[in-house]
Amino acid sequence: MMEIKNYIDAHRERFMEEWASLIRIPSVSCQAEHKADMTRCAERWKELLLSAGCQKAEILEPTPGPSSRGETGNPFVYAEYKCPLPSGEGQGGVVPTVLVYAHYDVMPVEPLEAWLSNPWEPSIRDGRLYARGADDDKGQAMIQAKAFEYMVRTGQMKCNVKFIFEGEEEIGSPSLEAFLEAHKELLKADIILVSDTSMIGKETPSITTGLRGLAYWQIEVDGPNRDLHSGHFGGAVKNPINALCEMLAQVVDKDGRITIPHFYDDVLPIPAEERAMIARIPFSQEAYNKAIDIDEAVGEQGYSTLERNSCRPSFDVCGIWGGYTGEGSKTVLPSKAFAKVSCRLVANQDHEKISQAFVDYIQTLAPKGVRVHVTPMHGGQGYVCPIDISAYKAAEHGFEVAFGQRPLAARRGGSIPIIAAFERILGCKTILMGFGLEQNAIHSPNESMDLEVWEKGIIAVSEFYKAFSVER
Repeated sequence: MMEIKNYIDAHRERFMEEWASLIRIPSVSCQAEHKADMTRCAERWKELLLSAGCQKAEILEPTPGPSSRGETGNPFVYAEYKCPLPSGEGQGGVVPTVLVYAHYDVMPVEPLEAWLSNPWEPSIRDGRLYARGADDDKGQAMIQAKAFEYMVRTGQMKCNVKFIFEGEEEIGSPSLEAFLEAHKELLKADIILVSDTSMIGKETPSITTGLRGLAYWQIEVDGPNRDLHSGHFGGAVKNPINALCEMLAQVVDKDGRITIPHFYDDVLPIPAEERAMIARIPFSQEAYNKAIDIDEAVGEQGYSTLERNSCRPSFDVCGIWGGYTGEGSKTVLPSKAFAKVSCRLVANQDHEKISQAFVDYIQTLAPKGVRVHVTPMHGGQGYVCPIDISAYKAAEHGFEVAFGQRPLAARRGGSIPIIAAFERILGCKTILMGFGLEQNAIHSPNESMDLEVWEKGIIAVSEFYKAFSVER
């Protein structure tokens, strides 16, 4: 490990300046004023990947598709390195191919007054680099680029490596799926490597092995043809808000299970080994409750809090409104009521199937006197990575070398639909080698990256390449 540490030390000033050159480009994908900056950032990544050792790098325009909404998308950066090994040196005569994914777009920086330093100029304080994109995802993408550079320049790379960097992740990757479909052969790989997630903690390294899927709907409940006087009509006409509450209250039972018919048909049990790893995650239920000011955590019976919020599905009312909510009182029986609701899904549940099942089910719960309309809004598939495949074992080895301990396998409760799209379209698994920390404050003012973790990330990814070329 000293060899790579010496390499990082020898090139540290250049590494930091290259990282800074990306941060100084305000590549905010959701703001039209930064459209030119998106291309500038893509071009800069092209230069950096070529200088790191790629034999080819190019800017590719988005492929028009149904998910692109007819807008002109931001360019993709594609680069590749073909290992010069004789064909007989790889296992079974085949050199493995790794596809590295990252994104170069970032979130807006507002409110500016909350930043302690210029978000577009890196500032180092207390062992951290502060700037927009310090972690998400310019800092983590640089981990990948510098690990690749080290392996190539020291003659240790025994994998083919492809890079695909996009500029629309922070706006939902509307161009990505059509691009993947159009470039299946170009992006063909044995495994996809992504550094865009987090670890449990600096002293508790972990690999994200699962992400939940999502289904989201808006419900409208229509009652009388106008708002009514609650004194004249109350008790004789069905109140849409009352009806909506009655319906939603039936979607989850007293044991915390979702009552949609056939909802659990495709839910896979949590493997015993994984449950054992979850139980080893440092966690205080008391501290958790105190942090969010609740008396007690609740959920599906038979599962811990960490299992409920990562490995099991959930149903939540995200918003509900109707009637009079202004100052003072207005005794009104409203004509309409609305709610936005969502389900977090787990791997193997199809979000479209669940979406239709909910639409059908909610109609069966509708009481007489109201009409119910459900509009599916959006959704995405969940993802789980087996912890017994060679690429996961290689990543596990990398973390162990860099951090001095075996990483825990940890599923996350959030959703990254593009990961499931990779598997569906390109036909290979993704390893989520993320190095973020909770205190990095991604998307918020004063986003930062722990420089010690950043360096260890470079070591971990380098060790992944060494192990993956052998373990296959």
